Amino acid sequence: MEPLLLQISSGILLIVKNYTGDRLNFGLAAEQARNHGVAVDMVIVAEDCAFDRPSKAGRRGLCGTVFIHKVQDHSFVGSGLPGTLGVSLSPCSVPGCLPSFELPPGDMELGLGIHGEPGIRRSKVSSADEVVRTMIEHMTNPNSQSHLPLQSGDTVVLCVNNLGALSCLEMSVVTRATISCLEARGVVVARTMTGSFMTSLEMAGVSLTLMKADQEVLTLFDARTSAPAWPNLSSVSVSGRSCVTEAPVMSSKPQDDTQNEGPLSPVMRKALEKICSTLLEKQEELNSLDRTAGDGDCGNTHAQAARAIQEWLQGHVVPGCPGRLLSILAGLLEEKMGGSSGALYSLFLTAAAGHMTEGRSNTAAWATAMHAGTQAMRRCKSRELDELMKLKTAPPAEHMAVLQAAVQRAASGVESTRDLTARAGRASYIAADRVTLPDPGAVAVAAIFTAVMETLQTGS
Repeated sequence: MEPLLLQISSGILLIVKNYTGDRLNFGLAAEQARNHGVAVDMVIVAEDCAFDRPSKAGRRGLCGTVFIHKVQDHSFVGSGLPGTLGVSLSPCSVPGCLPSFELPPGDMELGLGIHGEPGIRRSKVSSADEVVRTMIEHMTNPNSQSHLPLQSGDTVVLCVNNLGALSCLEMSVVTRATISCLEARGVVVARTMTGSFMTSLEMAGVSLTLMKADQEVLTLFDARTSAPAWPNLSSVSVSGRSCVTEAPVMSSKPQDDTQNEGPLSPVMRKALEKICSTLLEKQEELNSLDRTAGDGDCGNTHAQAARAIQEWLQGHVVPGCPGRLLSILAGLLEEKMGGSSGALYSLFLTAAAGHMTEGRSNTAAWATAMHAGTQAMRRCKSRELDELMKLKTAPPAEHMAVLQAAVQRAASGVESTRDLTARAGRASYIAADRVTLPDPGAVAVAAIFTAVMETLQTGS
């Protein structure tokens, strides 16, 4: 489920789940809208109860987002009242890819996310009553930093969410078990939703979402809505008039280039072609690495970007100004690549483009541009880019040696990611001892560096 965008008379509200890619892409969209004079606000939903001590990326946004969509109240969102926990008997598979993780028959995974990432622990399959009791005890454990405070006498709204492949009978069994467990703890279940609200492809699992509710929250929850699939409520329009207003049309699509090719254009075209072919060759390798710590589509994402660039090259003239080319690529990847990778590459290229003008495209300018791109992503300078900064002072005869050293540092950096502890993205939600392979994004960046070096070395 994608973040929800609401157009109202006073502006636009973005409701975004707390995933790094979501925050990057929709944060970028919000900034672009503000630059066009549109009033935009963004709320982040982070109600995952899986982790005793959430990573620096924070708690994930899960099915509790559906409740936020319905009530749309800022003070409620800020209080962090919803809580969600998932369990599954199987992983899921991105179409055309292998399963996101391996789960032996007879085992179940507790605390997994909605993008196919593994959970926090495994156990043997047991009865629905036992599974639900384990989930609610984990969700309400006061020793956990992400627990949902729940006491006898509290009133809640419950959502039993099908993660994809459970039957109606199984969902009804889990719903009955959940209501019985909560009532045994003295909790009043005021409303119950059962069905497929935030799925994870074909995952055979379920998530439980609990939202503490007073009369004001119940009023918001019960309010009539024009959403046709909202359960047990009328789909009649809220009123005789629409609450949606027309907003300015904005586009970040890359603009057609009308400049003639310059002397550097053939080299840049060849480098882009080499980068694209390399990323396409590494598609399954990157997917395989990403299945360990993500949703297994890193290769697909980079291949999608490569094909978009190839298609653009077939119908456009490469501009002679490197900065112009970088700007075009930034818009292209923002539109076509998707995910956190698309946002990061777009930020990098946009910042780098400002340092590459028509009259300033020497090696020193390239080094400065690469550094500026890294800074724009708000990360520490990587070793390979430190190495590239030597281009600012190295004589021309040593430029290739500097580039080769940067490529070697990139390869070393890839290996060092085996031992890094993820601080953002989906890998940050997975136990470190289960993430021992190189980071697929680092592998892709090293491959891009290598492709550029080989193009400059051979001229083809």
